[in-house]
Amino acid sequence: MTDLKLDRWAPPVLAAAVLIAAWQLACVVFAIPTFVLPSPAEIAVATYANWPTLLGHTAVTFWESMLGFVLGIVIGLPLAVLITCSPLLERTLYPLLVASQAVPKVALAPVFVVWFGFGLLPKVLIAFSIAFFPIVVNTIAGLERTPPDMIRLMRSLGSSPSEIFWRVRIPMASPYIFAGLKISSAFAVVGAIVGEFIAATDGLGYLQMVANNNLQIPLLFSCLVMLSVLGGVIYYLVVALELLLLPAPLRALHDKEPKQ
Repeated sequence: MTDLKLDRWAPPVLAAAVLIAAWQLACVVFAIPTFVLPSPAEIAVATYANWPTLLGHTAVTFWESMLGFVLGIVIGLPLAVLITCSPLLERTLYPLLVASQAVPKVALAPVFVVWFGFGLLPKVLIAFSIAFFPIVVNTIAGLERTPPDMIRLMRSLGSSPSEIFWRVRIPMASPYIFAGLKISSAFAVVGAIVGEFIAATDGLGYLQMVANNNLQIPLLFSCLVMLSVLGGVIYYLVVALELLLLPAPLRALHDKEPKQ
């Protein structure tokens, strides 16, 4: 088990260490100005010096992202089920959902600010608008890929449509649902940052704008580091939930399927 964990984590850790070392060396050898590209050492110093501020703004962005993500789950999952169960809804709503994703979310942000003000709600809605679509698409794909033989077998045993749905279709679709959740977890952070760029008084996006305006480039990169950590935390929360709820045979079955 220890060797397995080492094989899993050693390559990315080693790659990150090599990248940071090369970055630091390039900044020293080529004398790259700090306002162009700060070295990892300068970013580390700025992170340490501004740690309380970074932590406070990170907490704000975290809650905005999580609320948008959870809202995407609450709305996206039932919507996907309705679309799958009704051909009429699929023909009516699915094209509209696809078309809605063609609208840049940066363009929606000022509209949400006009409608809902400068508080928490606009950022949550922007995060939701980006996060819910992968959940809907992956859930629909999972529900539609239930083996017909399993459905016919359950019908032959006298199972009702609701029993087939909860005992067959949902378990078979669960790997796809969690795949959509993993994608959406990252998109929710992106949506929160977009909202903070437009109108905010706190959050990592706001702090980035302040650092950029004051030419505090190491602090700007510190915000990027915190965003990477934040995205990773939310992603692995979803992974932990998947390991907790999804049986190993279903995960293995999904992993063996050819990727498109």
